Amino acid sequence: MLRKTYSKAKKFLIKRIPSADAASILEGYLELPDKSNDPVELSELYRRLLGSAQNANMKVSVIGGSIGGFDNLGKALFSFNPQKVEKNYANDPDKLLNHIEKTLKPRGKIRKSPRSIWPKYCRTILSSAAFLRQFESGEDFYEWANHLYGDQRSMAALPMILAAEIEGIGYPLACDFLKELGFVDYGKPDVHIIEIFEGIGLCKQGASPYHVQKVISQIATAAKVSSYNVDKLFWLIGSGRFYNHPELGNGGLIGQNKGQFISEFNAN
Repeated sequence: MLRKTYSKAKKFLIKRIPSADAASILEGYLELPDKSNDPVELSELYRRLLGSAQNANMKVSVIGGSIGGFDNLGKALFSFNPQKVEKNYANDPDKLLNHIEKTLKPRGKIRKSPRSIWPKYCRTILSSAAFLRQFESGEDFYEWANHLYGDQRSMAALPMILAAEIEGIGYPLACDFLKELGFVDYGKPDVHIIEIFEGIGLCKQGASPYHVQKVISQIATAAKVSSYNVDKLFWLIGSGRFYNHPELGNGGLIGQNKGQFISEFNAN
């Protein structure tokens, strides 16, 4: 059942990619090497963690879009040095936001109520720094993470810990951070995947992100691919965003196909 679901999804999407090389184009998005044993520096972990946190709701346009690109944030964060951020701004998100305003001069009005995007993101910046301060190096983080990642019985705990420790990083964004680091046995249970899985009966309405991630993992096991592969396949059906292939037309946007996929899947 799950293996056929994967196969049907793949065939469905290949038919909708407007290119004679549709199959090879799709494979280029689905494959990512496992890099769970290839540590990156602590500053790069911090940058990627804050980058994943930015991928929620309107944060990409409000944060990165207002400062000329997300990476410019490093100019205000000591080149993404979590120890220095923690030392200078610990428990003081208002002070950090003032520093960001003076250093980067974000475009547009910055709302400063506690629930507004910039104040909430500053709390994410500080809680991420406090979390990463526990590790002496990137290698230290990877060694800790792999203790959990290497066992099916405990791997779900890793994104749960990140979500609990870091404000603004829920379970889906924690999975996104880990999979983009190369921990490819995680997928991101985002809105596209949830709607498709609910629509074809793979999970109940209102299922938790944790349970959706388990379904992603079960499909991956059945199809003998990574969870990253499954995540990307269903995300592409839902979003239609072939971001590396603008030549497909409309900047690589081939149209959202989740409704059509759900209809066709349920009709068979």
